Amino acid sequence: MRSVVVIGGGIVGLAVAAELASRGDRVTVLEKEGRWGAHQTGHNSNVVHAGLYYRPGSLKARMSVAGNASMIAFARAHGVPVEVCGKLVVATSADEVPRLKALAERAEANGVPAKLISAAEAREYEPEVACVAALRVESTGIIDFPAVCDALAGRLSEHDLRLHSPALAIRPAPGGVEVATPGGVVRADALVNCAGLHSDRVARLAGLTPAARIVPFRGEYFELRRPSLVRGLIYPVPDPTLPFLGVHLTRMLDGSVHCGPNAVLALRREGYRWRDFSLTDVADVARFPGTWRLARRYARTGAEEVLRSLSRKRFAASLARLVPAVREDDLVRAEAGVRAQAMLPDGSLVDDFLIETADRQVHVLNAPSPAATGSLEIAKHVADRLG
Repeated sequence: MRSVVVIGGGIVGLAVAAELASRGDRVTVLEKEGRWGAHQTGHNSNVVHAGLYYRPGSLKARMSVAGNASMIAFARAHGVPVEVCGKLVVATSADEVPRLKALAERAEANGVPAKLISAAEAREYEPEVACVAALRVESTGIIDFPAVCDALAGRLSEHDLRLHSPALAIRPAPGGVEVATPGGVVRADALVNCAGLHSDRVARLAGLTPAARIVPFRGEYFELRRPSLVRGLIYPVPDPTLPFLGVHLTRMLDGSVHCGPNAVLALRREGYRWRDFSLTDVADVARFPGTWRLARRYARTGAEEVLRSLSRKRFAASLARLVPAVREDDLVRAEAGVRAQAMLPDGSLVDDFLIETADRQVHVLNAPSPAATGSLEIAKHVADRLG
């Protein structure tokens, strides 16, 4: 029986561990926090994505579409709350309609059930929405991803699951690898790195020199005081020249409506507030040449995101483009999330999942959204790569 150590106890790490265990491996999972899914998994919008945004044939496209089905099936089989509610992507002006049609074509190329509808038809789904046209995406759902983590951990009850166990050092050993932790050295035949916000650092501990660097972007959310304004999920048409989808409105399983996220550079890899600051993390970003190239490329957009972060009025105005009834006093601050986004030295953001291999090692180096949706599919891919 082969032994594998998985570093990272978010949804991707636990899914990988469960997949390896199902194939007969003996698994140890190391998670530095005191609970599973403490960071990206536990701080996102809990949307099961359909897969319409991503380049046809890419890992994101394939694993999001397949992951939509496998995640929903897993949730139903394990008693995890899930609802397939569908969503609207809305064009709020005529100049957005060509991009909306291009998105519909991409959905068709990716095998995503979606249809273009009129403004009147959109208001049948969302009476308060303002648009000139919309794309109805039927397979989008909402879920409790932390509960998925608990279910995955439950499947691993006969394996070695360790909380409060950061990887402090990694070194090769005869026939495998050794990982130093506060509780001692873990020896295994193989290693999988699913460390999310710290995945590049773990890769370097393991002897790799990854080309990409993790740059943390904080996504801030508000909750609506009047959740009756939104029935489901309302998204803007994304700007293809920008790396993020834009703020949107998402009805959660408990009936609340979350609004966001924006995207601002976090001053700490786990920086959920402006006051969260790490000199090491800031210096790491500042020394990376890609940071400055990205900043020059998106200077105006970045400034607008910072202003929206600091101004509830601006945040409300961006939401009012989609739902005009939203006012500033409707917004209540909610928990933020931090996206572990891989960046290349030329300043480009890695737009697909990035998975690198070394001898007896697999490193998941870029797994932002829709990684939670595609986590069961990523797990199969990683297990195949490990051999």
